[in-house]
Amino acid sequence: MIDAKRRTLVKGSLAAGAVVGAGLMAPRAFADWNAAAFQATDIPTAMTGLLGSDSAEVSDRIKIKAPDIAENGAVVPVTVETDLEGVTSISIIAAKNHSPLIASFEFVDPSMVPFVSTRIKMAETADVIAVVKAGDTLYKNAKNVKVTIGGCGG
Repeated sequence: MIDAKRRTLVKGSLAAGAVVGAGLMAPRAFADWNAAAFQATDIPTAMTGLLGSDSAEVSDRIKIKAPDIAENGAVVPVTVETDLEGVTSISIIAAKNHSPLIASFEFVDPSMVPFVSTRIKMAETADVIAVVKAGDTLYKNAKNVKVTIGGCGG
């Protein structure tokens, strides 16, 4: 009987500690959330809100790896890498999504390899656009992905 009470006490203490720990970490995790950019319904507003400008130079030095045909728009694997110097961020945009800005990754250390890999949702066939910020300059490249089954409510 004593062991059962001790177990219950330990479980409760661990659960309470986890809840408190998550509560303390959550404000830091979401401190840099740019709601206006991620909720924007057009690409220029999203880019300006996130990166300060909507103009970017097209660069073949940005490599986007994504399927030519995505059988399921809910899970489209995308990899972005570049050999540009001084990369501070990589952002991914799905051109025809209701909220086109999908993700943005910050590189705080200049020695970090500018490479990201994730899975995105695409509403329909569209360009996947990678925007790379290197120094004060924005670069972009795009790859068209044909979606056969919609991922955003389709």
